[in-house]
Order: sequence, then structure tokens, then C-alpha cells
Amino acid sequence: MENSINTNVGAYLALQNLTTTSMELRTTQGRISTGRKVDTAVDNGSTWAIAQNLRGQSSSLNAVRNSLDRAQSTVDVALSAGGNVSDLLLQMKEKVLAASDRSLDSTSRSALAEDFKVIREAIKKTVANADFVGTNMIKTGGINVRALANVDGNSIITVVAQSLAVGGPNITFSINSTIATSTLASSVLDKLNVSIINVNTKLGIMGAQSKAIGLHLTFVRKLQDSLDGGVGNLVDADMAKESAKLQSLQTKQQLGIQAVSIANQSTSSILSLFR
Repeated sequence: MENSINTNVGAYLALQNLTTTSMELRTTQGRISTGRKVDTAVDNGSTWAIAQNLRGQSSSLNAVRNSLDRAQSTVDVALSAGGNVSDLLLQMKEKVLAASDRSLDSTSRSALAEDFKVIREAIKKTVANADFVGTNMIKTGGINVRALANVDGNSIITVVAQSLAVGGPNITFSINSTIATSTLASSVLDKLNVSIINVNTKLGIMGAQSKAIGLHLTFVRKLQDSLDGGVGNLVDADMAKESAKLQSLQTKQQLGIQAVSIANQSTSSILSLFR
């Protein structure tokens, strides 16, 4: 290799290597600081685009989960109130059955009639207050619950409202019914037996639909976890590997600086030829 005071090829090469090392060091430091090997589209355009799409799907699933959670809470309130109504009907049956006894004295009959009225009003209050954020599924004209099932919004899970109001299609005795006489008690008893069966059947249907919401909610949570894991596999940096690489590049950078210094000093040897 010719020696020249105008062109220091060795210094050029050393500087190029130092520049490359510095760029790699900046990249590694960036990965360590962000925790990602692909943080922007500049790092890897195709991988970044795929990761962004997955992030969008995962974010959209939050809306699906919120919709399912809200639907499940609404149905849970309705089922809790419905279970209380079923229990009250059983208590009511005991009173009505006792009042149907023709040999009962008037004082006992009056007491039973009053108990019946109290339980009847308790059922009415329970149904009226089975409300979750403005939605009541068991009153007359109750509202069906509809929950999102996918991120496209074209799949819906519906839980049908079931009226448990006194005097409605399922609890068939009237809101003014009484058991003041054995004849009236016998009439109410027939309707009460049918009402108990109706209420339990409708609650069973709602319970099955609520379970469907719970199962789908579990699936959505697992799907979201899988999507988030997929994003991590695409863009997350291997921190152990990057840490080891950082140490190596820092050492390489120091050696590069020394190499540039040595190359710059090589031209000074030419001066000795003129002494």
C-alpha cells in the first residue's frame, strides 16, 4: 500500500467501521429503552404493519368484553331477582294452601290473607327494582339484552326478557287477588301452581343464556391474550440478548476509536523519511 499525506485509507476504513458500530449501538440502546425490536415502521415495515393490525383487533375486543360484561351483569341482576320471586311464590303457596282449608277460623284466615298480601307486594317490588343501568328484564315489557360477540359488530348474543310481573303471562294471578275465603284461596292456588312452574322454567332459560354469555366472554379473553402474545412475539426484544450485544458493541466502539487514532498517527511516520 502506498503512503500518502493526502489520502489516509486506513483511517477511512477505521472510521467506516466505527460509524457502523455506532449505528448498531444506537439500535441496541433503542431496543433496550423501548423493550421492542420493532418500534416504528422504519425498523421493519411489514412486521410493524402486522403488529398494528393485531393491536387494533385486541383493542376492539375491549369493546366486545365491555358489552358482554354489561350484558352478563344485567342478566345476573334479573336472575337474582327472579330467584327471589320464585322463593316468595313458594312462601305464598304455603299461605294459600293453608287458607284453602274450609275449617279455618276467621282470625287465622285474616292473618293468612294479610301475609299473602305482603308477599304479593314484595314480589311486585322485587320485579320493579330488578334494574341494572336502566335495563329491567323481568318487568312487564322488559328489555331484551343484546351483547356484541365479535369485533365486526355483526354477531350478537341475545338474552330474551321474561316477564315475572304479577298478573302477567307467567305469574297468572291478578295484582288484586286475595285469599279471604277458602273458595278464593283454592282459585288462587291453581294459578299459583302454574305460576311457580312458569317462573322456574323462564329462569332456567335465562340461566342457560347467561351461561352462553359467560362462555363467550371466556373465549374473548383468551383470544385477546393470544393476540397480545402474538404482538409480543413480533415486536418485543430479547432483553438478555440485547444486553449482551450492548456490552460487545461498547467494547467494539472503544476499539474502533483506538483504530482511528492509530490510523491517523500512521502518516506521521512519513516525516521520519525527511530527517
